[in-house]
Amino acid sequence: MFNKEKEIEKLIAKVGDVKKSKLDLSADEDLSVAIMNLVSIEEHFFFTGAKTGKQEYYDLLAQVREIRKDLLKRIVKDYEGEVWCVSKHLLAASMRLMEVGTKHLGRGKKREAKELFAKAYDLYSLFWGINLKLVKLDGVKKIGAEQLNSHDITKDGALGKLGSIVKKLIDCCRE
Repeated sequence: MFNKEKEIEKLIAKVGDVKKSKLDLSADEDLSVAIMNLVSIEEHFFFTGAKTGKQEYYDLLAQVREIRKDLLKRIVKDYEGEVWCVSKHLLAASMRLMEVGTKHLGRGKKREAKELFAKAYDLYSLFWGINLKLVKLDGVKKIGAEQLNSHDITKDGALGKLGSIVKKLIDCCRE
């Protein structure tokens, strides 16, 4: 059997294990969105503090940051190296892309909005892929330019597969 086929079988087995586990992924999905919003609140307190010169906004930022850190620990449990920060930034970037996409949608720019929403979901899926240990990070060195194609509309790559897996694993409507 080819090495890729073995890797695919391992990934399918991992997905099966996660589905059988007692994880409440719908609650974790809600929590991840709350964490996204807390990161945004931190950013707003920073910019408001910088614009007004008032220390109180930085104090509020510090309080919100502690809440965000505590909540992020509930999802990002066993991390190594930069996984904690990568996870935080994946959520933050996903949230920002959703917000910009929503603004484009409100301006009638549906194509641009759809592209941004797709990128936001890809980043969100990558967050879950990393934190559910579906993405193997050892050996990852560099993403080559040939692997990044902004005009790629197919979802055959790793992010597309992760997106499909996340859709199957996380159902926010399941109580």
